[in-house]
Amino acid sequence: MSSVPESFESVAVSTRMRLARNFADYPFPWRLLKDTHAEEQAQEIVRLITATLSKVDQFTLYEMKHVSDERTALLLERNLISRDLVRNRRISAALISSDEIISVMLNEEDHVREQYFMRGFDLPRAWERITGLDDAISDSVPFAFDEQFGYLTACPTNLGTGLRASVMLFLPALSRQGTMAREIVPELLRLGLTARGAYGEGSGAEGDLFQVSNEVTLGVSEEKILTIVGQAVGLIVEEELLGRARMKAEGGLQLRDKVSRAYGILTNCRVLEEHEFLRYLADVKLGLALGYYSDGSEDDAWMAQLDELAATLRPANINRLNGAPLDKQGQDAYRADYARTAIRAMQLQTD
Repeated sequence: MSSVPESFESVAVSTRMRLARNFADYPFPWRLLKDTHAEEQAQEIVRLITATLSKVDQFTLYEMKHVSDERTALLLERNLISRDLVRNRRISAALISSDEIISVMLNEEDHVREQYFMRGFDLPRAWERITGLDDAISDSVPFAFDEQFGYLTACPTNLGTGLRASVMLFLPALSRQGTMAREIVPELLRLGLTARGAYGEGSGAEGDLFQVSNEVTLGVSEEKILTIVGQAVGLIVEEELLGRARMKAEGGLQLRDKVSRAYGILTNCRVLEEHEFLRYLADVKLGLALGYYSDGSEDDAWMAQLDELAATLRPANINRLNGAPLDKQGQDAYRADYARTAIRAMQLQTD
């Protein structure tokens, strides 16, 4: 097990496609909030989109003014809604597919924010899915569009295509060796791209996760955006795999000990705070990425299980699993018990 498995899937965690749209004959949401007929107009938008999407897939409608704080926290944790949607809850809503791979936010910053999520890295497939959804909506209600500026949006940074193509990457080598901050992020900015933490703008790169996406939407076609993001992700993956090989060659016994300690804590602890959990989980994932636990045949499946575990053990989801709200100490105990059982069941070979 001296070599590092060169698995693209061990780096590229997930793909997200997002489109921002507004309708031609309605005030933007920030204007709706000030309008005396705001709720009536907002409800009309919700009714139109709900009727349209009912022909596409099965969606659950969440009118935010009727959604509990507990459910709101859960949807936020799963990145299915945004904080802007919550702030506009008097007029906002979300339509979420039964498998939670499509989320359409209504009356957020824009009238419509369409999102498509998928495991792994496949920009063309994600674009195909979101385009079909976008076409279905635009066939029912015309979008606000200008020949010079493209799709009109509340924020100028979304003018043009209104497209954000994002890929979540697990980058322990580039992050811990300082290459991400020192070299790659500045180069991404030069290319009109950006790298944020796992939970969007303002979040840190917790768990060595970075979300790489385009920053520019005006004056560049959708095809060009997909090409630039795809090429950047490919180069970052190559650099990460090289960095992992260097980590393994130079880390020696100390690195192996760090990874093994993290595994030991996760499989034996009784209380586990969220940030601590994500830190140790990243170390175990690093061990998988470096080929410490197996011959590589099951590593990608194990990596996906650990990524799902990170989403499962966030606070609001713990409350849902428990069937009742827990205080922080109760959540930390629940997280430890759940993680201990789940990771032991994977039967990683740590010797």
